[in-house]
Amino acid sequence: MESGLDHHTARALLEWQIELGATEAIGDAPVDRYALPDKAAKAKKPAAVEPAKKPEPVDAAAVAKQAAKTAGSLVDLRAAMEAFDLCDLKRGARQLVFADGTPGARVMIIGEAPGRDEDREGKPFVGRAGQLLDRMLAAIDLDRRENVYITNVLPWRPPQNRDPKPEEIGMMKPFLERHVALAKPEVLVVMGNISCQALLGKRGITRLRGKWDQALNLPVIPMFHPAYLLRQPQMKRQAWADLLDLQARLRGAG
Repeated sequence: MESGLDHHTARALLEWQIELGATEAIGDAPVDRYALPDKAAKAKKPAAVEPAKKPEPVDAAAVAKQAAKTAGSLVDLRAAMEAFDLCDLKRGARQLVFADGTPGARVMIIGEAPGRDEDREGKPFVGRAGQLLDRMLAAIDLDRRENVYITNVLPWRPPQNRDPKPEEIGMMKPFLERHVALAKPEVLVVMGNISCQALLGKRGITRLRGKWDQALNLPVIPMFHPAYLLRQPQMKRQAWADLLDLQARLRGAG
């Protein structure tokens, strides 16, 4: 059905409504205002975002064990230790202190950890303690340049020369065990409490010194650390007795 309004009449009516104050047009379909909700619908909360999962902690000792296991030579072992980044001591040390002396020697000495002089020179047992060790060895016809091999439990210097922590010892122990296996000594000399703890699981060097034990299928003799003897020179008598015991053992085995 056609509308009875022409264009001009419809326009005139629209303008008249605007003059009366109309501001919006009403749609053709009726709206039930009573059926509308009193409040606007609440916006849905976004789905909760799950927090990112924390990375699994790394078993540093297991990583060290695998790295040490793959080392087929002392050169490989040193490279593996240089590449090992899970020990915090590495960040504060100048360099790795790997070993000194003669690989394949009958006697292998295991100290505790590098000090300031060792950290600077990159060799174990240097400075005053190292000089005393050399004199002790010379007294029983041993020399690091000919028939002694030397390393430490830890290859990096602890801050302020503090004692190594148990977790640091446990972390680096696989490298030490592989070091002994590759060096193939006949006798181990462990100097100081830290060395006894790492290889024998015991502390108390004044009680342990001079008493033969067993570790890594090798005979082990605990001795005072030369640095301790510098602080306690009255203990040199006991150290001399231990050296003579070591000499007798080597002669008997030779």
